[in-house]
Amino acid sequence: MKKFISLMAVACLTMGMFTGCGSTDSNETDTTQSSQVSEDMVTVGIAQFAPHGSLDNCVEGFKLGMAEAGFVEGENVTYDLQNAQADMANTNQIAQSMVAANVDLLCGVATPMAQACYNAANGKIPVIYTAVTDPVAAELANEDGTSVGNVTGTSDKLAIDAQLDMIRKFLPEAKTIGILYTTSEANSVSAIEEYKALAPNYGFEIVESGISQSSDIPIAATDLAGKVDCISNLTDNTVVSALATVLDAANKAGIPVFGSEIEQVKNGCVATEGLDYIALGKQTGEMAARVLKGENAQDIPFETITEYSLYINSAALENLGLSCPEDLKATATEAAEAE
Repeated sequence: MKKFISLMAVACLTMGMFTGCGSTDSNETDTTQSSQVSEDMVTVGIAQFAPHGSLDNCVEGFKLGMAEAGFVEGENVTYDLQNAQADMANTNQIAQSMVAANVDLLCGVATPMAQACYNAANGKIPVIYTAVTDPVAAELANEDGTSVGNVTGTSDKLAIDAQLDMIRKFLPEAKTIGILYTTSEANSVSAIEEYKALAPNYGFEIVESGISQSSDIPIAATDLAGKVDCISNLTDNTVVSALATVLDAANKAGIPVFGSEIEQVKNGCVATEGLDYIALGKQTGEMAARVLKGENAQDIPFETITEYSLYINSAALENLGLSCPEDLKATATEAAEAE
């Protein structure tokens, strides 16, 4: 990636973005470039929805991607990192405070936070999102992948087909898969629909249980665990934040929980066909750097990570009397060793 920045972007950053150059009034990208990355300090607001491993990894990867593109923390970029603690009421407050502080770019981590950032920015500040399962369903992108405004980012769309195939291989006799999800999270609603559409291809029935807040999880998880052969956990932020509660309910019922990414497997899920959130965040950081160097966010289609890996937790499998199928051992990585 060439480490250039447009003269227009330099002017905007120098004046603290008062001229509103990040708005979506124009669809044209300024191609006039100077010979080096601006030495001016820029401020990036990172708004994270919930405190859990996968989103933490997104933030770490985001900073790595930015640094590799020439934006090094403490040298020419300052980060304002805030966490909504999985509280929907906090998302708007955080996004609005960052807009009021006139940051140069907003990074929304997870669907609810990305939506809040985009609404608060109102086209005046570019928004880059990450860990958004379905940008179209979240109304951050059009059906063709193009942006709906001054916003773009990366999707952590689940490899649901591969996940179902993996579960069938681990549990040849299983008939039902339980899924706990937050009804207000667009990413989860979208994933549930895909699960229900694909499950019959593998001889499964999906039993869903919707919750509205984290306090609903203990009862919902216990009830669900008593009805199904296993649970498949989504990237649902509210549920992931209470993963220990879900695992406890499943262990008492003697059923496995399959995760959706490596951090969930490290924390006790038996296996996943999942993605690497540091890589996802890094990809997002690279996109953010392009915008800070002069490209318009609205001209950059959202990107979806395409590399998935099989991660297992041998200890969790053993506790349930399970083992990794022979035909999967060659490609499986022990989560505890996958640092």
